[in-house]
Amino acid sequence: MLEKVVIANRGEIALRILRACRELGIRTVAAHSTVDRDLKHVRLADETVCIGPSPAAGSYLNMPAIISAAEVTDAVAIHPGYGFLSENADFAERVEQSGFIFIGPKPETIRLMGDKVSAIRAMKEAGVPCVPGSDGPLGDDQPEILRIARDIGYPIIIKAAGGGGGRGMRVVHSEAALLTTLDLTRSEANAAFGNPTVYMEKYLDHPRHIEIQVLADTHGHAIHLGERDCSMQRRHQKVIEEAPAPGITPAQRRRIGQACVDACQRIGYRGAGTFEFLYQDGEFYFIEMNTRIQVEHPITELITGVDIVKEQLRIAAGAPLGYRQDDIHVRGHALECRLNAEDPDTFAPSPGAITQYHAPGGPGIRVDSHIYNGYRVPPNYDSMIGKLIAHGETREAAIARMRGALAELVVDGIKTNAPLHRRILGDARFLDGGTDIHYLEKQLLGTR
Repeated sequence: MLEKVVIANRGEIALRILRACRELGIRTVAAHSTVDRDLKHVRLADETVCIGPSPAAGSYLNMPAIISAAEVTDAVAIHPGYGFLSENADFAERVEQSGFIFIGPKPETIRLMGDKVSAIRAMKEAGVPCVPGSDGPLGDDQPEILRIARDIGYPIIIKAAGGGGGRGMRVVHSEAALLTTLDLTRSEANAAFGNPTVYMEKYLDHPRHIEIQVLADTHGHAIHLGERDCSMQRRHQKVIEEAPAPGITPAQRRRIGQACVDACQRIGYRGAGTFEFLYQDGEFYFIEMNTRIQVEHPITELITGVDIVKEQLRIAAGAPLGYRQDDIHVRGHALECRLNAEDPDTFAPSPGAITQYHAPGGPGIRVDSHIYNGYRVPPNYDSMIGKLIAHGETREAAIARMRGALAELVVDGIKTNAPLHRRILGDARFLDGGTDIHYLEKQLLGTR
């Protein structure tokens, strides 16, 4: 097993990694910014290293500083968590070139799946279903671009090859708007991602967002852990996730899960990863792969009993997977509410000191959070301050437990989006299950 790991992240995921390391007897190094010196995982880590000022560019995105933290503490590996440098192939490469273990996929795999065009091409070759599209980047031949769009059928969506998180995408409903929108998307993509490459896909008007969790070791073995439904979104950002996805049959799960496992083996994947799909009219369409641990991994852990972060650490140490596909069984239902420090009406960030905090509890309730009484939420980073997770024997039982957890939750001194979660859990359409990715935003817009 790994002897010492640098945790190159902050907040709840850093604490989650630290706890997994403790269970495996791994010593930890918390690499933190100046403003994060009082984070819970920093206080609990075996060693700490300040890697820079509060702006992420000078700390959590500072590759030399993070690698230096591993050097000065004699660590053997670096866990990037999610966000920041977790899907940066150059960082993974520099970590390994410096003699450390990157807890994640190989750099070349991150590059392959980080570019949407090459990822889609690889998935098509592996037999994973994809959205009908341009089958590659769009060139400068305008008549050819117009022909491709006609063949696909309007509406279509233009996407940046290097995009993500809902950025670098524009929907086109008519041929008259296509070329202008294409030029605009290219300019935005170049400014935001340093890559003007774009491609075209069929725009699905009422899809759900379904994703498949996978694990793969360095010995050629891979498994899937079922699916999650992440359709409850605002501005392409997930708000509530659940597993398993309502309405997905065991046969569908086996079929799409096996396709993802086959793809992992084909591309030589290593570690934890997530295949993201749009699901409409009974069909799955691959959109991208996240080559890291996901925010919503706890709901998969609760329905399968697999500790995904501990498996990441074991795989990084060279151990074979501790499970076969036949060992994986879905038990019950789980939901996760992302708790953000933000105004529930305007969604404006709400940093500041937490004057009172009470975490909910009871059967089936899990809280992944780094906050505590007196903790000051900084304005420098993402507004997520924790995750409420509920598990029950049925979807109805899990929802009832989540309602109870939200009723018990106390976070004073700042505003949070807990009222929004309470609203969603009382919505008749959500309770029926199977809402599409546009539902929440349409409801929010419709009530203003």
